Amino acid sequence: MLFNSIDFAVFLPVVFLLYWFVTNKNLKIQNALLLVASYVFYGWWDWRFLSLIVFSSIVDYWVGISIEKTENTAKRKALLTTSILVNIGFLGFFKYFNFFSESFADAFTLLGNSFEPARLNIILPVGISFYTFQTLSYSIDVYKRKLKPTHDPVAFFAFVSFFPQLVAGPIERATNLLPQFYRKRTFEYDKAVDGLKQMLWGFFKKIVIADNCAMFANDFFSNYTEYSGSTLLLGALFFTFQIYGDFSGYSDIAIGTSRLFGFNIMRNFAYPYFSRDIAEFWRRWHISLSTWFRDYVYIPLGGSRGGTWMKVRNTFIIFVVSGFWHGANWTFIAWGALNAIYFLPLLLLKRNRANIEVVAHDKFFPSFREFVGMAITFSLTVLAWIFFRAESMGHAFSYIAGIFNESLFYEPQFQFRTGALKTIVLILFLLSIEWAGRRDEHPLARLGFAWKRPFRWAMYYGIVILILSFAGRQQQFIYFQF
Repeated sequence: MLFNSIDFAVFLPVVFLLYWFVTNKNLKIQNALLLVASYVFYGWWDWRFLSLIVFSSIVDYWVGISIEKTENTAKRKALLTTSILVNIGFLGFFKYFNFFSESFADAFTLLGNSFEPARLNIILPVGISFYTFQTLSYSIDVYKRKLKPTHDPVAFFAFVSFFPQLVAGPIERATNLLPQFYRKRTFEYDKAVDGLKQMLWGFFKKIVIADNCAMFANDFFSNYTEYSGSTLLLGALFFTFQIYGDFSGYSDIAIGTSRLFGFNIMRNFAYPYFSRDIAEFWRRWHISLSTWFRDYVYIPLGGSRGGTWMKVRNTFIIFVVSGFWHGANWTFIAWGALNAIYFLPLLLLKRNRANIEVVAHDKFFPSFREFVGMAITFSLTVLAWIFFRAESMGHAFSYIAGIFNESLFYEPQFQFRTGALKTIVLILFLLSIEWAGRRDEHPLARLGFAWKRPFRWAMYYGIVILILSFAGRQQQFIYFQF
């Protein structure tokens, strides 16, 4: 089920009313309602793949309890290995089987022995990368004794399948989200209002920014041989804001929806395009994934505690694995490796934590140095996004070559230029609002807080009017494919 659909517009109020007015007297029934609602939400796409979530939940529920019952180190490791193999096995089969099969065949072709690789017509289950990592965090934390295993199957199954963030994150930790299913939840008006405001901004980013940018980005990337360098650069910029509006918009809607039901889930974006270096960018972009890899991969590998070689090795591993997590294509691996190259100088010079505070923390405008840092970081990010968006490595290099030639200085020429200009104005509006609210978790949290109520509500209705007036053609969320 899509957030930006009539189905969800009916589904959410029905579940909300049942949750707070019918099942609110009994926590277990409330959790059961969330579980059923989550399965309906996911099954709306394809009910057959509910079996994967159910099976994964059963395995990890059993693994957690079994680990608790034994102090034998070998048995505990075997149980954790079972969880990892089952979850990564599902993910590997559905997402990477054809990639490895074709890459294996390509390697043999280079050696002069060509053959036709086995290829399966596999449908990738929506959100499998997200809920796989979420349930894995539970097994790993139980094994490390950071979390006591649950004996409440309904609460655990609801944690794994919690519908607001089920198919595109944030990737929640069991240590944060699971205990919230044990506690009685009471309706908090202020919390619900804040959730609605964050949802409103998320819908604006998805429906107005991402969906409009998608029309131009898709055209320019698909027909890149027909356009000038300046037009292709514009296409890369449109995709840069498409993926931000799309993914951070989903996260805002997910976090806001969770608040409507009394849950707090982790922040996933913190105005990443205002970052002054790549290290800061990765502390602000897809926070739930980058911190997951940090805690469960990077630190166990030794992190940055060893010598220079270990730091370089671990940095490349974490970025390449992160790229590969996004998809079974060499373009994602290249995207990850390129970001590792960006990051390494900061790490080796011990400048990777130079920018912790929000930019222009105590003033409205950034300093000249901050502005230059943001401009360079944004430019490097745009270049990297070309690999992320391209269909192949050849496509990526050809697209970049198409930008960097004499036509880069021509005036962009393409159809629907008026629509593109409107989209650029809307992007500037997005950046203005987010700059004003960059100190808060989302820009509408306190924006207009001191205004009189009529003016504050006029702002909210103004955003609703923008959504209704400038909605782009409906697009599926980009991260559904991951």
